[in-house]
Order: sequence, then structure tokens, then C-alpha cells
Amino acid sequence: MGRRSERLSKQGMLAGDLNGDGDVIQVVSRAFDVLRCFEGHEARLGNLEISNRCGLPRSTVSRLTHTLTRMGQLVYLPRDQKYRIGPSAVAMSTSMVRGLQLRNLIRLRLQDVAEQLPGTVGFVIPDRFHLVYLEYGRAARAIGLHSTTGDRIAMASTAAGHAYTAALDVDVGNALLAEMEREIPEEAKLLRARIEANRRFLREHGYVVACGLWSPHINGLAVPLWSPQYQTFVVVTIGLLSAMYDEKRLHREVAPTMLELSAAIGGMLENADLFHNRLQDPAIPAPQENHRRGCE
Repeated sequence: MGRRSERLSKQGMLAGDLNGDGDVIQVVSRAFDVLRCFEGHEARLGNLEISNRCGLPRSTVSRLTHTLTRMGQLVYLPRDQKYRIGPSAVAMSTSMVRGLQLRNLIRLRLQDVAEQLPGTVGFVIPDRFHLVYLEYGRAARAIGLHSTTGDRIAMASTAAGHAYTAALDVDVGNALLAEMEREIPEEAKLLRARIEANRRFLREHGYVVACGLWSPHINGLAVPLWSPQYQTFVVVTIGLLSAMYDEKRLHREVAPTMLELSAAIGGMLENADLFHNRLQDPAIPAPQENHRRGCE
């Protein structure tokens, strides 16, 4: 199959491939960019709004939305002169979600940890420069974090994103950063400044922390898990109020609990042949007593 197929099978499509290099068809990539603009089944967007969101010319967007409507991926609303997600897209996403039979068990695990700490705990999967909540748990008294299933979070400003990019092979991570620098340079700058430290910390301790990136009031910690099914990393992450959980408390109290949670979820998924909990061989190490600083 050759080196290219090995790279793709190892960690999914490289970010650079989305720029039109090699055998990637740009129109397909752009069609998915259009669909990504619709966050939630109720979202209604016109061609101009879609153009502004995904950075494509309005004429290109018009051709794409026409094609996607003919395919059932979008529905045109004449009265509003806008589009919304169509039945084919809903059916496809529902079919994919149905395959993850352990979602309810995962949600219960996340909720247990969320109540214990307390905070918002998420199980997220990557989507280009973002991660999407597949499941979440949130303590009733958690303040400041209101993410829910299907929400998208930026890689550059979250603990989950920093953990995901740190877990990628160096060449894959660098390709992703290069693509981000072309499209969202300010976010790429934030991520690049920390990626080497994140990589070292992840190798030593098995998790990554990010303090005050998304909000000055929120500190986060995340653990990446390798997924053979999707040939990439998924992430278990938590956000907590910085006033309650400073950096030292994250390492001392939160990290052991999150590593246990990730191991439990990884074991559940491995037994079901859906995912395999593997960051590297040997297994993710337990947190050590003396941590070097993970968030500056």
C-alpha cells in the first residue's frame, strides 16, 4: 500500500491533505466545511452566512448548497431563504451514533466523576480544528461550563485540544499546526507555543493540563485515548472552576481520578471492540508525586 496509506491508517488524514495536496478532492472537503456550519438540527443559515462562516466564496457556497440539497443533506426553506440540516444527514448521523452501544454506560461514568469533583466531564472526538462532545457529565453545582452532546470546542484553547495534538505523532501534529497557521493563525500561535511542553508532559504523566485558556475562570485536564476504529485519538476531559482547583490541585486530586476514568472507559470500549485504550506502549503511566508545571 505504501507510505501514504500507512500514514493515513495510523492517525487518520493529515491536516495538510485538506489543502488539496495529493489525491484529496477539494470539493468534497468544502462540502463538509459547509455542513460543519450547521451546529444543531435547528440551525438555519443562508448562503452569505455560510460563506462568512467557512471562508468560501458565495458562488462556491451556492453551488455546494444546491448539490447538498439535491442529496438530502440540506433542506431549503423558501420563506426564510435559508437552509437547514436535511433528512439524509440526520439519518446518517443517527446510524453512526447507534453503533456506539456503550454511550449510556460512558455517560454514567462521566457523571459520577463530574459529581465527585465537581465539574463538567466530556468524551470528545476530533473534527478538523475542533473537538465534538460525544457524551458529557456535569455536576448540578458546576458553574461556567455548559457544554452538551454535539457541542464543538476549539483545539487551541482547551485542555482536550492540547491533549489531542500532543498525542499525535510529531509529523501528524506538525501538519495539523501548519494547516491551522494558514487558516486560523492566532489560534495556531497559541497551540504551537505549548505543544512541545505538552508532548513531554503527556509522555511523562499521561495527561495534559490547560489553565485559563478557554476562560480565566476555568482550568482543564484531559487524557487522550487511541481509537483503532477511527484511527485517531479521542479524549476524556474535565473543566473546573479555577477558584476551586488551581494547578497544584489539578495534579494532586483531579489527575488520578481522570486517569482512572480513562482506563475504565478504555477497558469498556476495548471489550466491545469499539476502541482500544492505547496511548503508547507501555500503558499510560500513573501520575507521579513531583509534577513539573503543565500550565503557565
